[in-house]
Amino acid sequence: MKIERIDEKTVKCFLSNEELEEYEIDYKDFVMRSEKAKEVVQEIIEQAAEEVGYTPPRFAFDLQIMMVADQGLVLTFSDRDPDVNDSSQLIECLKEMKRILQKTREATEQIAPANTAPGQALKKAEKQEPACRPEDAVFVFSSLCNVMDYAAVLPGNLRVESSLYEWDGFYYLHMQKGHAAYERYGRACIEALEFAALYAADEARIRQLKEHGTCLIAEKAVKKLRV
Repeated sequence: MKIERIDEKTVKCFLSNEELEEYEIDYKDFVMRSEKAKEVVQEIIEQAAEEVGYTPPRFAFDLQIMMVADQGLVLTFSDRDPDVNDSSQLIECLKEMKRILQKTREATEQIAPANTAPGQALKKAEKQEPACRPEDAVFVFSSLCNVMDYAAVLPGNLRVESSLYEWDGFYYLHMQKGHAAYERYGRACIEALEFAALYAADEARIRQLKEHGTCLIAEKAVKKLRV
């Protein structure tokens, strides 16, 4: 395990193929946030603190994974300020959803008089939000059963657009806002994190999925998978 300090908030760790075999872990474990991956990440953080004086972030960190052909993989840990919005980071898209939902609720409570209908108050609150909102997200599930379990907890009248792909043994659910209210779409995406990991929220990776993955359900996947 080779650890390198890039700057005050960033460290890189190279794991060779031999080390990956020793840990019995691979790229997919980090993507899916498996228990093995969490243990390895914790070990890396502790070793980085000892070897290069890395201080674990107070709030959270972004983890980037890069495959090195025939050698192993590189993990990059970057301290993430919870007040910074960077739409280029996938996980930040869901963080932005949470922020918008929270501000919308607060604004609704502040501007809604006693005789104002909740729906009217929500529309007024939403108008105060920035126009840039993530409306596409792909979640990766370890099994089809997990996708079905997720679909089962969503409201039956949720008007999102969804499609399901299979790629290399994993299942990818593409969720789009569609005709759903943004608050309901955002809640559905946040709920997905209980069953899956965020795979993509940018057009380039979504296109890659569509090119290389096998489309199992092209339309209304969530509705069709409800038990």
